[in-house]
Amino acid sequence: MCREQSDIAGRKMSCGLWKETLALAEDYLSLCCTSPRPAPPPPSESAAAMRSLAQDTEAKHQAHFQSLAQSFLRQCGPDPCSSLRQVMEEMVGDGHLNWGRVVSLFTFTGVLARQLQEQKSLKLGLEPGQEPGQEPGNCRGLAETIADYLGEEKKDWMLENNGWEGFCKFSNIASEVSQDSSMKTALFAAAGVGLAGLTFLLVR
Repeated sequence: MCREQSDIAGRKMSCGLWKETLALAEDYLSLCCTSPRPAPPPPSESAAAMRSLAQDTEAKHQAHFQSLAQSFLRQCGPDPCSSLRQVMEEMVGDGHLNWGRVVSLFTFTGVLARQLQEQKSLKLGLEPGQEPGQEPGNCRGLAETIADYLGEEKKDWMLENNGWEGFCKFSNIASEVSQDSSMKTALFAAAGVGLAGLTFLLVR
């Protein structure tokens, strides 16, 4: 059992990392797909931090993310989760994962989930604002794709950076510099992007 090894922080952290990542991803994607209805409170400090940073990132680069998601949907075929995994791998093709890229991944997937929901509503003939029911659908699959990537394939990097507790510390730093536009620009520097390169790089 994970908790039996409470003196070994890395092992304990590893045991719950996938589940914590899944919960965080489901919370953010659900938030994106329930707007404009009031969302329930975030389930954790890390979920609250991700909501704040990812929504801020989307607001600043909304047209860009919308365009990328539309291009993605035209090319992904019937399995968006498999294609999303390819995008994740391209994002860190240079081997440098960082919290800025993690935020960009959540932001892009949130926009993607919203557009998938809108497509489903149109196919079902629903009016704008109506929802196609309470099926977990694409949000669950996309959230699991994020959890598989960050919680398994990139587990070592996550643990080296103190997991989602480390992300909360990063979020606090980002909040502290948010009033200084020049520092904010340095913190989140937008690099050249395409469908295979959602690289909003974090300057660390």
